[in-house]
Amino acid sequence: MTRSTRPEQPRSRAIAAAAPALLALLVLPLGARQQAPANPDRVRERYTKHEFRVPMRDGARLFTSVYVPKDRSKQYPFLISRTPYSVAPYGADNYRASLGPSPQFEEEGFIFVYQDARGRYMSEGEFKQVRPHVPVKRGPRDVDESSDMHDTIEWLLANVPGHNGRAGLVGVSQGGFHVAAGMIDAHPALKAASPQAPTADYYLGDDVYHNGAFMLAANFGFYSSFRPRDGGPQLPRAEPRFDPGNPDGYQFFLSIPPLAEVNAALFGGRAGYWQEIVDHPTYDEFWQSRSIWRHAKGITPAVLHVGGWFDAEDPMGALRMYRAIERQSPGTDNYLVMGPWSHGGWNRGPGDALGNATFAVKTGEVFRDRMQFAFFMHYLKDAPLPGGFPKAWMFATGVNEFRRHDAWPPAGVRPVAMSLEPGGKLAGVGPAAPGTAASAPRAPRSDAASFDEYVSDPNRPVPYVGYVAPGMTYDYMTEDQRFAATRPDVLVYASEPLAEDLTVAGPVAVSLKASSSGTDCDFVVKLIDAYPYDYPQPGQEQSAAGRGGRPAVRPPSNEVRMGGYQQLVRGEPFRAKFRRSFEAPEPLEPGKPFEIRFELPDVYHVFRPGHRVIVQVQSSWFPLVDRNPQQFMDIPKARPGDFRKATQRVYHGSTLTLLVESKR
Repeated sequence: MTRSTRPEQPRSRAIAAAAPALLALLVLPLGARQQAPANPDRVRERYTKHEFRVPMRDGARLFTSVYVPKDRSKQYPFLISRTPYSVAPYGADNYRASLGPSPQFEEEGFIFVYQDARGRYMSEGEFKQVRPHVPVKRGPRDVDESSDMHDTIEWLLANVPGHNGRAGLVGVSQGGFHVAAGMIDAHPALKAASPQAPTADYYLGDDVYHNGAFMLAANFGFYSSFRPRDGGPQLPRAEPRFDPGNPDGYQFFLSIPPLAEVNAALFGGRAGYWQEIVDHPTYDEFWQSRSIWRHAKGITPAVLHVGGWFDAEDPMGALRMYRAIERQSPGTDNYLVMGPWSHGGWNRGPGDALGNATFAVKTGEVFRDRMQFAFFMHYLKDAPLPGGFPKAWMFATGVNEFRRHDAWPPAGVRPVAMSLEPGGKLAGVGPAAPGTAASAPRAPRSDAASFDEYVSDPNRPVPYVGYVAPGMTYDYMTEDQRFAATRPDVLVYASEPLAEDLTVAGPVAVSLKASSSGTDCDFVVKLIDAYPYDYPQPGQEQSAAGRGGRPAVRPPSNEVRMGGYQQLVRGEPFRAKFRRSFEAPEPLEPGKPFEIRFELPDVYHVFRPGHRVIVQVQSSWFPLVDRNPQQFMDIPKARPGDFRKATQRVYHGSTLTLLVESKR
């Protein structure tokens, strides 16, 4: 298909010039007129909404809402968002309450485009989760997100006047996937793209599988309501959400049927996307064909990758896409932003806290004002980038500040290996604080007889939080880990209090030597920042304003005190049968030592003086991760009698290798 290189539209052309195309494709579903958002007046004052069914090369028509500025004295770039989650409200008279990823965009003026993804809601065609990319398109039936994006931009340029010939893409989560996929083989008019928490590889560390372990709670919650539609295009329908009948997710998930039977038994057979993911527990062709990062070659738009250090759903997408473009498309203007956010948290709220952790800085506002808006203004409207706009703009937790880097991981980091030693010692961390026993670097131990062991019972798995929760909490990645240390099936290794800052910048390499009495097992490795006991309670100065030094307002009885808090910095499971290959699992030989090598996703964290570094090792993390029956089998088909106790050994000298940044 010939790609358009249309010149900029003359300034005198008005939206009325496209009236035939507008009327021919306008969609005005009668029932949609009752779906107007609560506060659309500001948008209605400055923008006119139009609805189209935009034709794709294979004949499918995608439902698209377009908001055009009423001020026709200027030309504007398109800012496009494609989503499987609905572009509601529907109906040309029903306006969104806001436009763009933040208020600055609406105020500045863009042509905002919202499109239902192929096969979702009012768009025609068949929806596929993270649709595979088709590298070589031999005819109009070879469609993917790249071709749909190309065809959409081509149509917009020809049928919506008042544009400046440029387009940008932005989206979060699956919307971020649509950006990542849409910028491959890009239309020449596509100048800027921001994939935010994109699902770059569902199997390798994003939503579904982490090192072969299934992320149970998050996927159950999502796919219980995210289902294939019945029939053709249709408006959103209110449907009751799945009710587990029990607020205690730990107990509920212990009682569910085998994962392969959940769809039929609990979801009425309607959760086809759930069935897909549990039917593919290995990294087979189903997943490999959906690994969009493999196709990030020759990327022509500038790219701003955005992710959260504490994103419980897509922690790897932004990092994986950034690295893929750096490696496969080195000429691309390629930027990375990571902050202390949960999933999509950069687009809402101040971003100065998550769970019990506080960050002092209003990180969400900094991102929206100084990073995202500046990026799109530069590439779509030729505004200069702010001075010092870096390649990688990374928030360092612990010291709570954004730092600018020319690369990620930063240049000059050095590997530091911490080893797990007898007596719960963590060696090799660095200088100990004065008055404490030294924690000097040493080589990993080679004594194969030296180990710690515990009995792992999959019928009494280690919970992932220390309180009752219905499923996966959005902020568990900053949770206090002291509760886990009280269990006999959790190993704990701790450094001495540090004498100076220890700045970890990048992925954490794990080399775990272990054995099991079973033929399969999981190991969960957690990196933890243990605060000193005299750590100040955030906000205590303000709360002490009452009479006689008493707090003006009494804190709740269940308030978590930050003195002694053990904050999860990073945690990750590994399913042992995948130790050699995610494509071809192999059973363990009971009692025979083996080695697991994997990485904890990147961190940028400063362990402060007086803090300790702690590593926890365990064999369950429930119901965040599904249970391993601890015998080699197809786990989604495991029944209650298949889950067996096993004795796990972790050998001393196992290591975690940190990438440590030099002192600033």
